Amino acid sequence: MKLAYYPGCSAQGSSLDYELSTQAVLRKLGIRMEPIPDWNCCGSTPAHAVSTELSSALCARNLDIAARQGADYVVTPCPSCLSNLRATSARLADPKMRGAIDALLDKPCAPTVPESISVLQAIERFCSPEDLAQQAKRSLKGLRLVAYYGCLMSRPHERMQFEDPENPMLIERLLSALGAEMLDFPLKTACCGAAFGIPERPMTAKNSGRILELAKNMGADAIVVCCPLCQMNLDLRQKQAASAMKMRFSMPVPYYSQLIGLALGLSPEELGFAKLIVPAKKLIEHVVTGPMTGGTQWE
Repeated sequence: MKLAYYPGCSAQGSSLDYELSTQAVLRKLGIRMEPIPDWNCCGSTPAHAVSTELSSALCARNLDIAARQGADYVVTPCPSCLSNLRATSARLADPKMRGAIDALLDKPCAPTVPESISVLQAIERFCSPEDLAQQAKRSLKGLRLVAYYGCLMSRPHERMQFEDPENPMLIERLLSALGAEMLDFPLKTACCGAAFGIPERPMTAKNSGRILELAKNMGADAIVVCCPLCQMNLDLRQKQAASAMKMRFSMPVPYYSQLIGLALGLSPEELGFAKLIVPAKKLIEHVVTGPMTGGTQWE
């Protein structure tokens, strides 16, 4: 099974910690992915609002390269990239749209392109939760966590095909297998407003604030995410959310890959934990050196 890896633009900057931890975990699990050479931005967020054909052509170029590599799957960590890639695959099935897309490319796209899936899906397909638990060097036991998928990973269902669109459970299965207590989080697919982080800050702050508020009230030690935009919104802008809700938050927002990496014995440095704005020091200490006293949240 040949897997082509598409990192997406944020992997080189705002979500470098996601990229570092993803690559470290994949290496540790022996899941090999070949980078798509000379990949380009998929146009996520702005391009599709300007031109459907242009946005699709950006994705089609990446899918074409992967197809010519002989890839069976294109794998990406970013839900927004995944959504764009999967939408383009569907549009390529329409002869009229394919013609419009091909007209924007240097050469026509390959007749058949690989299916696009998330890194999350790839991990479970090629390393079950049971296999993951067997490879663990540390336990996440004692951590009370909520999984937050955001609004894009599982919706629209007919495009994303990612479990139950309202109640995905993949992060819960993986982290539960490593010992974590995964709390049933009702807002796991609610929108945090990240795409409106600049033009509509008050709305975004309230959306993020209610997610943080509920996680805090449930006694969660961290909100575990799988989306670069969601992570930045809940972590970097946590003070804005606190101001909007007239509360105080100190909630770590790590990626699922960072927690899996800790359980597999990787160091916090390898996993990019230093990039988190809200520190996860107590969480890390609990996993690496032993049980915490007083929980991970502090005021």
